[in-house]
Amino acid sequence: MNILLLEDDLILSAELCKFLESNNFTCDKIYDGETFLRQIKNSSYDLYLLDINVPKINGLDVCQTIRSFDKNTPIIIISAYGDLSDKKDAFTRLADDYLVKPFQFEELLLRVNSLLRRKVPSDTADQDILRIDDLIVNKTEQKVYRGGNEISLTLKEFQLLVYLAEAQGRTVSKQQITEHVWEHNFNTNTNTVEVYINFLRKKIDKDFKVKLIHTRSGFGYYLSPL
Repeated sequence: MNILLLEDDLILSAELCKFLESNNFTCDKIYDGETFLRQIKNSSYDLYLLDINVPKINGLDVCQTIRSFDKNTPIIIISAYGDLSDKKDAFTRLADDYLVKPFQFEELLLRVNSLLRRKVPSDTADQDILRIDDLIVNKTEQKVYRGGNEISLTLKEFQLLVYLAEAQGRTVSKQQITEHVWEHNFNTNTNTVEVYINFLRKKIDKDFKVKLIHTRSGFGYYLSPL
């Protein structure tokens, strides 16, 4: 089981990871919220441990961002803040548990094991989540995020984006797009596909340095960070 820890206390972070690893977990440690969010886009984890008072993006905001695209991976808040209002804020953002520092590592282990026993298998939970670089497409909730920010799309824009994302970097032709997205409900000689690709570029790529939507001249379109 893989755990990702957000904790800026270097000594506590090292001790926690050492303890978890001695109990047959793998543990990666991150010291600020911004790096943490980048890390979870590149690797898969079974549980998150989040301190609240960390640099750049605090643990509560990290928790809320995770829950915007991942409802299943357990999250435990570990914090020196012990007031009821702090706990309420964490649970409002859909954390699964809250442990006040200082705590016994054995108690943390009990809570970790309890949550992992109830966890929905990750392969089932992630079936409807598509990720391309910092773009996240939630097919179940029909929501799209890039760089942690939600992007509003029309239904057809969303369907087109899903089709491109599911192609996993392969080029899809205009004909294939009309068959799967519009089901031949318009003349393929029109520029409808080009118009909607342009709509997506303005919403998905315009404000980002890395462009994801590409044209392969004479062949079609593909979605890739390269």
